[in-house]
Amino acid sequence: MEKNTETDIGSSLREVTKRALPTLDVGPALTGDIKAIKELSEKWRDVWQNLGFMCITNHGISDELIFEMEEAAKRFHDLPHKVKMKISINSHMKGYTPAHASVATKSRFHKNRKLDTVECLIVATDFDDDNPHVSSGEQFYGKMPWLAEDIIPGFRSTCEKYMKEVTELGKKLLPVWALSLNLKHDYFDPFFVDNYTYFRVAKYPPKPKLEEGEMGVNAHADTGFMTFLPPANEEGLQVLDTNGEWFWPDLPDNSLIVNAGQFLERWANDRFRATPHRVLPPMNADRYSLACFVNPNFEANCECLSTCTSPDNPPKYEPQSYLDFFAWYMTNAFTHYGKFEVVDGKALEK
Repeated sequence: MEKNTETDIGSSLREVTKRALPTLDVGPALTGDIKAIKELSEKWRDVWQNLGFMCITNHGISDELIFEMEEAAKRFHDLPHKVKMKISINSHMKGYTPAHASVATKSRFHKNRKLDTVECLIVATDFDDDNPHVSSGEQFYGKMPWLAEDIIPGFRSTCEKYMKEVTELGKKLLPVWALSLNLKHDYFDPFFVDNYTYFRVAKYPPKPKLEEGEMGVNAHADTGFMTFLPPANEEGLQVLDTNGEWFWPDLPDNSLIVNAGQFLERWANDRFRATPHRVLPPMNADRYSLACFVNPNFEANCECLSTCTSPDNPPKYEPQSYLDFFAWYMTNAFTHYGKFEVVDGKALEK
């Protein structure tokens, strides 16, 4: 009898072990206590030089705010498709992307070109009107398109509040990142003045039977500095360990997942790991995800950190701004930039 390849593919991807992630209590360090920051930085360093994925507790983001944002995400994605398309993704990477609108074509972790099944609203930092990059119309500095308040009351304010609090959390952790890299505690502060935060309000429709190459989001490492997300309502996230094995992370209640992005990995000359991960579509119910990426500002030119290079370990990457790295990645991942064409649901280079 012929095998049902859809069922076999989905089953094999889901038949991986579940493991606990390293979990750190960041509460004492968030008070600014230098002893607590130093103690946390030692454990922090160990995570990023190994698995590169963790959970944090006592992070200061309230359960109430997370619940409010989760409910707001459901309200947004419950809107009719034509309404969501009124704020379709623009050239500044802000707005709504329907399912099958993206795939990381330059990924180091897969050669698949089948478009991802995720749909999401991408919310990102709106810079002040007097910012010269805004007034000159530069890419990624444009404004966020929002639906009118009467269409989805309170949605914008909830998104902005959530982004603000997660961004503040990320900035409070900068001394921990710095000390873990053997830098002065305030080293990263100038790079996060007028920083860029990027927030994906995502929905993964259920799909128990998967076609070859089909994923909610294919294997990738995040683009930026640090990512925060609360555990989702449905299973889906898988992490790749240093032995090349995928696993389901077992997530504690009231925790946030934290992982490092490729820009930090490059900045640290591969000393810290930007860990590959992927998302499988859920089996039975919609899965909602709130990934918030806290990044440096676009303008700063970032050279290899002095503590991450030596005569025997020269810099692996040229100096680069976050703007240039972000632009390269995004324009090669989303269909609306026209860098690739879609044929039979797959991205093909032009």
